Amino acid sequence: MLSLNAIGAKLKSLRENSGLNQAQLAAFLDVDQSFISKCEKGERQLSVDALEKLCCLFGCTLSELSDMNEDIQHLQFAFRATSINKDDLTAISDINKIALNLRQMKQLLGVAQS
Repeated sequence: MLSLNAIGAKLKSLRENSGLNQAQLAAFLDVDQSFISKCEKGERQLSVDALEKLCCLFGCTLSELSDMNEDIQHLQFAFRATSINKDDLTAISDINKIALNLRQMKQLLGVAQS
């Protein structure tokens, strides 16, 4: 299991690579922006529910997020809008959850990834 600092660093990297700010992530998780900042610094711990929600948003598995040696193969998304709100992030999370479930089903069936 990773330390809080390592999970925080992975979270920050995912957030930044996705072009999101801490306030957007906080709104998505229904927490205060300062809580996201503290999590990224390794000062606070996210609940399992919040971690699962983030995994859906970023299109990665909980094991990818928590395994120090595993690179996260998260789903990339691009925005054309100038502002992204909580509803937009929820829709992206729902779509990514479908993609994650499909990836997992393919793995279980032994189908090659495309």
